[in-house]
Amino acid sequence: MTYDVVVIGAGAAGLMCALTAGYAGRRVLVVDHANKAGKKILMSGGGRCNFTNLASGPANFFSANPHFCISALKRYRPEHFVELVERHGVEYVEKAPGQLFCAHSAKELLGVLLTECEWAGVELRLKTAVTAVERAGEGMRLETSLGRIDCGVLVVATGGLSIPTLGASGFGYEIARQFGLTVTETRPALVPFTLTSQWKARCEALAGVACEVVVTCRDGRSLKGRSFEGRYREPMLFTHRGLSGPAMLQISSHWQPGDELQIDLLPGVDAYAALLEARSDTPRRQLSTWLAERLPKRLALALTEWHGDDGALADYSNARLEGWTEALSAWRVKPAGTEGWRTAEVTLGGVDTRAISSKTFAVDGLPQLRFIGEVLDVTGELGGHNFQWAWASGVACGSAV
Repeated sequence: MTYDVVVIGAGAAGLMCALTAGYAGRRVLVVDHANKAGKKILMSGGGRCNFTNLASGPANFFSANPHFCISALKRYRPEHFVELVERHGVEYVEKAPGQLFCAHSAKELLGVLLTECEWAGVELRLKTAVTAVERAGEGMRLETSLGRIDCGVLVVATGGLSIPTLGASGFGYEIARQFGLTVTETRPALVPFTLTSQWKARCEALAGVACEVVVTCRDGRSLKGRSFEGRYREPMLFTHRGLSGPAMLQISSHWQPGDELQIDLLPGVDAYAALLEARSDTPRRQLSTWLAERLPKRLALALTEWHGDDGALADYSNARLEGWTEALSAWRVKPAGTEGWRTAEVTLGGVDTRAISSKTFAVDGLPQLRFIGEVLDVTGELGGHNFQWAWASGVACGSAV
């Protein structure tokens, strides 16, 4: 079996690359060990797939080589993918500013990609194991459960390590190392936090309670020698194991073991000034009542229980109000860890992009081998950015094979 292009991985990036190459007149085969294409597409966004973000740009991505993603993202922008979706009549909604979801089901979006692949003449083989990859002159050779396959270009679109129940593996990293590429440290990202002992019990009692917060975390990495801090204003959710919700998923990309999170439970509010005003205007009001007007009632009551402090505002000295300001505006908590690969939405780190062309995604000195999507050291923030990277990298590579 001989093809112009073989793509390993029938996910978002792999299918996008395949259909693009197919329309360019290449004979394309996509292989995947899974029994179904696009499993991550189907489960993402609660089954409705946050397929892009209208504001997606290089600033929304993490990488040891931050300039790498610029070229592809500029060439294939969110509006390009929206046009594809609209052409197929898929209805979508903007659930948060810029974040586009399928109005009904992610199955429709996967259907768009598979239909486009069919129209482009792409062959798709599922339940196919790749057991070996090697260079074969100016092309590549694969040993698979289908037999030997030769191709002019091999594209590795195997994704990362997140959500192993969907078939995630480190196979793409193994191929990279086999051909001398560096793989940067990988760890779970866009993942909930776990807490231990007292804090775990407290969060468990509040499971299901959500509120908007501002969360910050010192980021140990640096960009051009300048350290920076992660900061997000998003909803936070208490769980039986710890803390989740968009705010925690976002900050997890900055967090490293041992780091402390700082959480502002009253974002945009000068808590001390508000407490002073409340003490003056309504001195007989209970602190817990004041809190319950600004936070979910269960959380407000829990805060007074945690601190063992509730009473009429008139009884609070300035020092006690300063203490509550610290508790409300700068709640500090040190996570025990994260929920790990089991629930992580993406992988932080991956194949080092400094040995990859930002235009063609070819390996330096080995143009018949290419890497795209999540397997690369390019990770987006929450909100559709990682799918936009899949589309953009897939199109850039598929146009150049």
